[in-house]
Amino acid sequence: MAAKKMFGAVDASVLVTDLRRSFDDGVTRGYEWRVTQLKQLLIICDNHEPEIVAALRDDLGKPELESSVYEVSLLRNSIKLALKQLKNWMAPEKAKTSLTTFPASAEIVSEPLGVVLVISAWNYPFLLSIDPVIGAISAGNAVVLKPSELAPASSALLAKLMEQYLDSSAVRVVEGAVTETTALLEQKWDKIFYTGSSKIGRVIMAAAAKHLTPVVLELGGKSPVVVDSDTDLKVTVRRIIVGKWGCNNGQACVSPDYILTTKEYAPKVIDAMKKELETFYGKNPMESKDMSRIVNSTHFDRLSKLLDEKEVSDKIVYGGEKDRENLKIAPTILLDVPLDSLIMSEEIFGPLLPILTLNNLEECFDVIRSRPKPLAAYLFTHNKKLKERFATTVSAGGIVVNDIAVHLALHTLPFGGVGESGMGAYHGKFSFDAFSHKKAVLYRSLFGDSAVRYPPYSRGKLRLLKALVDSNIFDIFKVLLGLS
Repeated sequence: MAAKKMFGAVDASVLVTDLRRSFDDGVTRGYEWRVTQLKQLLIICDNHEPEIVAALRDDLGKPELESSVYEVSLLRNSIKLALKQLKNWMAPEKAKTSLTTFPASAEIVSEPLGVVLVISAWNYPFLLSIDPVIGAISAGNAVVLKPSELAPASSALLAKLMEQYLDSSAVRVVEGAVTETTALLEQKWDKIFYTGSSKIGRVIMAAAAKHLTPVVLELGGKSPVVVDSDTDLKVTVRRIIVGKWGCNNGQACVSPDYILTTKEYAPKVIDAMKKELETFYGKNPMESKDMSRIVNSTHFDRLSKLLDEKEVSDKIVYGGEKDRENLKIAPTILLDVPLDSLIMSEEIFGPLLPILTLNNLEECFDVIRSRPKPLAAYLFTHNKKLKERFATTVSAGGIVVNDIAVHLALHTLPFGGVGESGMGAYHGKFSFDAFSHKKAVLYRSLFGDSAVRYPPYSRGKLRLLKALVDSNIFDIFKVLLGLS
């Protein structure tokens, strides 16, 4: 079998040139082209779900339920929404005018940006690849997708299916690793959309800055879960468990990273979690078929390092078993690890969950505020005032009260980070807007021209123009009547 040709800077330049030619020729701008491509994406979801599930199993050991529901079904919903709403999204939005521009009309036109680059992540390789592409296509752009090389089966299937179903004059997939990504980043794009770590996010932003290219960075962070004693404990821990270990075994950007609760309530939380974990995954969770494995040995070793740190390993109160050969780590709960430990200094992105105890729940606000702003923050409570305070004072990409991660399934809510957890947002119309320029358009009449704006200037012209700019009808009449 012949070796695969390397993709370098020349290839990247040719690729962007070809796509820009298609964009400039108007290939992607029309409603019909956008709808056709979206329908083709829907066919991929409908006709190739078994292949997608198999690829995700190969890459991550992901259970069929997670693959079908959290990747394929969510994508299907995004595509159907775009198809249903596209005409409304594309329609110019009327804008108010003022006396200053009378007679006139104004509107905001959603204009495609041009040729855009989407660099996706390995943990949800189909959802996080195609979902931004839906927005890019809906907005009328030509797009290049760079899937993650850490999910090779999914990357290969994405490349195969998108080449087979989509218009290759305007939509391309580039597979590869650092070399290929570097070659792509050297080009001038009209927008770059990146999902992944904050470390690589900084590299993306630096590369984009050379061309003044705008970016959307979907990063992550340490998403806290605050558990109040005034809650339904069984429902609370079940939702935390499924949001942590039931979503790619903690390998998700919105995964609960640590729990904050009181010293008094922590033992009850731990006991309830142990009981429900055994209900969900059995007495030996390492043998459960309902949890994903760790993506590769590099990430396994990184997680092991977090767990094996001297002052952390003796804080394990549940789990801790590891199997490097099969890339499995059992659901692990730790109690009161040091705040300066590695596990509390970086995003965990795996099946480890520290619980930090507080003298009173009020202290949770200081703990969260002392750290970089997370992608998500969660609170479990019946207390109405606590809910309101949490929602208004905690700064995070998104807030969910009494559940985990479900906000990302609502297309009416923007999904994105703030501060170090990212910039920009997408999902639903927010995806369309992320890949559009909101162009201001003003239509004026050539009739009714007034000499008041033209030289030579006078005190009377000054008074009338000030009144017009202020849209003050009373002052305008005063000036016209010579009363001012």
